[in-house]
Amino acid sequence: MKMFMLKSFMLASLMFISVLFGMQQANEGIHKMKGYEDPEFKSALSIDQNENGSFETAILGNDISSHDLEQKRKKLEEMKAFNLFSSLGKNLADGVSTVVEKTVDLITGK
Repeated sequence: MKMFMLKSFMLASLMFISVLFGMQQANEGIHKMKGYEDPEFKSALSIDQNENGSFETAILGNDISSHDLEQKRKKLEEMKAFNLFSSLGKNLADGVSTVVEKTVDLITGK
């Protein structure tokens, strides 16, 4: 049993290291494919701090502010979007809770 666990751990470790190595190689390949080092090459998510201490966030080059997020939240609240799966999940959870409570009450004799 110990040998099986040791072999499994070694195999999982080897796979993890291989994935990390592959990601590094892919990153280097992307930079080589461009052919030059571009200082304008932006990451997918960037967070910068201003001189006044506030933070600026950009996702895929689009600036995001807290005001934009507040407007989107208000718009979603106004829409009162109905999510079928959410309501089905809530009803299922309530039903299971009720069944478990009644079963426990029946067993304990309360």
